[in-house]
Amino acid sequence: MAEHAPQPHLLSIDDALALVAAHVTPLPAEEVALAQAYGRFIAEDLRAAVDLPPFASSAMDGYALRGADTPGRLEVVGESAAGTPYRGELGPGQAVAISTGAVVPAQADAVVPVEDVEVHDDGARIELSSPVEPGAFVRAQGGDIERGARLLEAGTRLGPAQIGAAAAVGLGTLKCRRRPRVAVLATGSELRQPGGQLAEGEIYDANGPMLRAAMVSSGARVELVPSAADTHEAHRAALARALEHDVVLSSGGVSVGAHDLVRSVGAELGVEEVFWRVALRPGKPLAFGTRGPTLVFGLPGNPVSSLVNFELFVRPALLALQGAPSIQPDWSSGTLAAAVPRNASRDELIRVRASATGAGTPAGMAVLSPLPGQQSHQIAIAAQADGLALIPTGTGDLPADAQVAYLPLQRS
Repeated sequence: MAEHAPQPHLLSIDDALALVAAHVTPLPAEEVALAQAYGRFIAEDLRAAVDLPPFASSAMDGYALRGADTPGRLEVVGESAAGTPYRGELGPGQAVAISTGAVVPAQADAVVPVEDVEVHDDGARIELSSPVEPGAFVRAQGGDIERGARLLEAGTRLGPAQIGAAAAVGLGTLKCRRRPRVAVLATGSELRQPGGQLAEGEIYDANGPMLRAAMVSSGARVELVPSAADTHEAHRAALARALEHDVVLSSGGVSVGAHDLVRSVGAELGVEEVFWRVALRPGKPLAFGTRGPTLVFGLPGNPVSSLVNFELFVRPALLALQGAPSIQPDWSSGTLAAAVPRNASRDELIRVRASATGAGTPAGMAVLSPLPGQQSHQIAIAAQADGLALIPTGTGDLPADAQVAYLPLQRS
């Protein structure tokens, strides 16, 4: 990404998000088998291919009958089992044994549960002492949804219930937005892959695996590009390979040090910088640019900074590429369990543990306990966090019990 003169002011979180959103276009749609569609976003409205239920069915094990014939003694003339309907006629004074989910015969208008009848003559007759209202324990055809009605709106993310509903109305394939192909690139000569031995001055690459996991949880298809040493040639080769993807996510090399090469090498490769630096702690030196349709995010090297930037800017962009209707982070509300000092020039996202509603806290609102150790390198402490609480710019402390926005951290 191109080097520019220092910006006159740092972008706010909202302004930076708006710039990212302006460069996101949903990816093309593709046909996806229902069994592979979990977590995907549908590209068009889904409509029911059949009535649901597709026929009038029983809500109970019992007997199908005419309500007008009750109370009294009825003749049992057959059985309607799930998958095997009763094929005969149901005359006055007659009933059919029926299973839950089985077809209610056309002449019947009610079902009585088996426990509410007396059985006589080895099941040949039943007796009811109370009247049965028409419609009792009958699931009407199309009572859940009628054929042709909209089942799910375009942009819906498919969870277990949505998959089940699509299956229930007979949809074997769904048109979903393509999953983004993302290259994750960690930079730094000091980085080594976990599992090996470290020499003096080396550290394990935490950002690559962390960001890959975050990408997978966002529905992306991820390639982990080998880490790039702090040389122009290594950066250029790694970034050129990464730019073949829909999204590039690099970590490190976006600040102002002598070895921070991501922005300058990106500019050589045709990346147009949209913005650099956000009024945010941690995560100030975020860079964002594009090359054609490819989105390029340059995250800071400190792992907590990378995590914060990902949750605020990258995850919403990835979901929007897949058809999510909003590019806003999924904020919740909570109250602080302890006072927190404010930063005079930048909004801050602190790592917190979220617990159930406490005494005096509004219903449904979590209590947020700040964790000790809020430095941008402290990934071990961040691993204990349930969320990121937004502490707005200001002076003095934000008091305990103050209501704040917080971003739950995904663990699956």
